[in-house]
Amino acid sequence: MQKQTVVVRFCGDSGDGMQLTGNMFSSLSAILGNEISTLPDFPAEIRAPQGTLGGVSGFQVCLGNGVYTPGDKADVIVAMNAAALKVCTLGSKFNVPGAKYDDTETMYTRNAVVIVDTDSFTAKDLEKALYKTDNPFTELGIPETVQIVPVALTELTKESLKDSGLDNKAILKSRNMFALGVVCWLFSRPIDKAIHFLEGKFAKKPALIAPNVKVLTDGYNYGNNTAMNINTITVEKAEDLEHGTYTSIAGNKATAWGLIAAAHKCGKRLFLGSYPITPATDIMHELAARKDMGVMVVQAEDEIAGVCTAIGASFAGDLACTSTSGPGLSLKSEAVGLAVMAELPLVVIDVQRGGPSTGLPTKTEQTDLMQAVYGRNGECPAVVIAASTSANCFQYAYEACKIALENMTPVILMTDTYLANGTGLWRLPKLAELPDIRPQGVPEELKGHYNAALRDENSIRYWAYPGMEGYEHRNIGLERDSKTGAISTNPENHERMVKARQAKVDQVANKIPELKVQGNADSDTLLVGWGSTEGHLHAAANELNCALAHFNYINPLPKNTAEVMKRYKKVVVCELNNGQFATLLRSKVQGVNFLQYNEIMGQPFAVERIVEHVKAL
Repeated sequence: MQKQTVVVRFCGDSGDGMQLTGNMFSSLSAILGNEISTLPDFPAEIRAPQGTLGGVSGFQVCLGNGVYTPGDKADVIVAMNAAALKVCTLGSKFNVPGAKYDDTETMYTRNAVVIVDTDSFTAKDLEKALYKTDNPFTELGIPETVQIVPVALTELTKESLKDSGLDNKAILKSRNMFALGVVCWLFSRPIDKAIHFLEGKFAKKPALIAPNVKVLTDGYNYGNNTAMNINTITVEKAEDLEHGTYTSIAGNKATAWGLIAAAHKCGKRLFLGSYPITPATDIMHELAARKDMGVMVVQAEDEIAGVCTAIGASFAGDLACTSTSGPGLSLKSEAVGLAVMAELPLVVIDVQRGGPSTGLPTKTEQTDLMQAVYGRNGECPAVVIAASTSANCFQYAYEACKIALENMTPVILMTDTYLANGTGLWRLPKLAELPDIRPQGVPEELKGHYNAALRDENSIRYWAYPGMEGYEHRNIGLERDSKTGAISTNPENHERMVKARQAKVDQVANKIPELKVQGNADSDTLLVGWGSTEGHLHAAANELNCALAHFNYINPLPKNTAEVMKRYKKVVVCELNNGQFATLLRSKVQGVNFLQYNEIMGQPFAVERIVEHVKAL
């Protein structure tokens, strides 16, 4: 079968290696010229009892040509046990009494290929997954159009590795590689490139390379020799890609690389002061491994200490960053206020997750927007921008550094769990291609009489730092006199300084791109979104033949925002929260009736639900 795009979902128990399997298949597809978009989906709890519904872990990838999202529904499912089949079939309804297959809710299509490990469908397995009968396929009401492909993955893996010298536990952990081999056959993927990935994965554990290569190869040969009564699938390669070197990259890694690129471009040392928190920790991991590129990382004792070390590094003249998620951003808020008052460049990366409090730490939401824009005491403006794909996390991390250094302000970069853990096809840029970064400096004529309040014609404070002879100064968190930099409680001076700090942020609107309309610009309906929803809204706008305006710059908004909004009869703001961006737009743009479509389910949008909602309008 030849298809433009195909959605594949690997699903099994936590510990079955679904994330590794999905990542390997995704990377393999990217290398072979497919666009990809992935959605890792796993529980937050410490390992749930094996075979239970609460322990199901999944990885979904859409591959092909013209890929915008990981897909609403899978065309191919690999279900490693009975619980995985149930969760994939019923979606969020798996714990609803009497629930049955419903094509509007399931995670796969009515003509899907569903590969199941028959060895994990014993009576005990069915009991753990809360089945009431001994026939899960009938009980779930799976229609005959779905192709159930039974494969004895566990027994075949045992047979494959019986002479490997591995113990039974290690052998069972390898059955995901047998499943990957079968899927590689199904998609006509060359096995040698998958083997290359395994050799890299287990480079530090060479004893595991040969067994995993063998079971992967045996899985491929099993599909090839039995043909399994299903057709192989050929997926279109991506068209019109710009010439260059491409790779599959996750959002957190792209963010880290964007920070490194910015530091090298502007000649500053990169400093990260952070505290581990899901789902942002991988940024710190990646930067900590880059001492060879001059990166300095401090893992602080808590969120507050992390951001404070970064502020100290900024005062010392470095490109200073801190990474966190929603709970950590709230803890950092007072220190971010210090950076606003001291007018120091600082990049704060907020990888959003389900909340409030501990919430859903491995699930995605866009619920930190108001906190990022307004969540500090006093009049405390900061620039807020948002990445929209896993790959362009690189671009917007770089942009955050550029804005912070050139405008002497904290910049909050918003990503989220979907972007952070998901992967996309990314073209490696050359450093020369990236825009110049010119950090704010200090004029020679101020030598000998410099203070921390002096600023240029754009209201941007001059930046001198310790070690610069003749520019000795002090910087403080108390209000300062607009001329001398000394502590001041004068009412008129305070208002003057508040307006100066606000003006500095407002004028960033003159330096960012204007808002562009995608899709059918002549439509009466405009979809509006921000951040990680771009792919889903792009696909929905294509299906609806309507217009789309997607925001990467939140505060300040692009200068032409009001002009664009007022062109359309219906403006529908779609976001993964209760309407935070819609509320912000209402406060900034007058005379527009902003409609809303909101979801807060810990998952990215489903394109079909957006389409249904807008059609109903």
